[in-house]
Amino acid sequence: MRRRDFITLVGGAAAWPTVAGAQRSASPLIGFLYSSSSESFREFLNPFRTALAEVGFTEGRNVLFEDQIGEDHFEHLPRLADALVHHGVAVIVTASNAPAAAAAKAATRAIPIVFMMGADPVATGIVDGLARPGGNVTGFTYLAAEVTQKRLAMLRELMPVATIMAFLVNPSNFAFSDAFLKQQVEAARHLGVSLLIRNASSPAEIERVFATFPQQQVSALLVGPDAFFVGQRDQLVALAARYRIPTSYFRREFAQAGGLMSYAADVVEGERQVGAYVGRILKGERPNDLPVLQATKFELVINLTTAKALGLAIPASFLSLADELLE
Repeated sequence: MRRRDFITLVGGAAAWPTVAGAQRSASPLIGFLYSSSSESFREFLNPFRTALAEVGFTEGRNVLFEDQIGEDHFEHLPRLADALVHHGVAVIVTASNAPAAAAAKAATRAIPIVFMMGADPVATGIVDGLARPGGNVTGFTYLAAEVTQKRLAMLRELMPVATIMAFLVNPSNFAFSDAFLKQQVEAARHLGVSLLIRNASSPAEIERVFATFPQQQVSALLVGPDAFFVGQRDQLVALAARYRIPTSYFRREFAQAGGLMSYAADVVEGERQVGAYVGRILKGERPNDLPVLQATKFELVINLTTAKALGLAIPASFLSLADELLE
């Protein structure tokens, strides 16, 4: 059962100020605020549903879902967050990035919020601390800054003669702050690489960025962790193949779609953790008592077919690090 059925049941009732109030309804409403596409949101839902069911909640039986999808328009997030509050959700889930979590936090200080994002939730002001998040927000972070530096080092190991690499980021995502980007540029400098920051927040801008690579002598590319790029993975993989740019991605789905390699936290585990936290909150636990979880499992996936097409001879020592080799 989705929002239309729920509205019929509750009529014009005002938003519940607490989870306990929501539980007095036959079926509490979980609100999802997602910044990117409907397609990538559906990918998130399967592990989330499984974990939620394990703690006793099944959509359509004893819990309802209401989703607000930004379709990559970050400027709409505050309005969409307000809509969830208006519909009386018991908890808000933001499973895409820091801007979605920030919009939800700005919309309510009473309704619990559970996020999943790559950015540092303390540095971005989403929570006060990891052990004691403070207020009504908690969630899961997959450590984008640290993982990006690891991906850079791996790409450098794979291409030891490369001197110029590019880092593609979505400028609409404030998690890609000046401090974050400076950290990545400095890490590249220590590896003997010049890292060019390139911005894209639309498919057309992605095309234009790739078109500059031959003239700028870019030897390799890192795609920054952002939900928008997940929705554009087919385009990114196709352009990397057209321009013959070895590329490192932040989700295994890119390698499965034909990208050269991905190194990332186990995102499915994060999606399950978010589902479990939502279930615990629906049972009465407070977000401030649930510490922010950090990714502990990471995986390297290499697409050998793509490596061959690019003319890359991947050393056996590098292959031995892979958790999965795709052919």
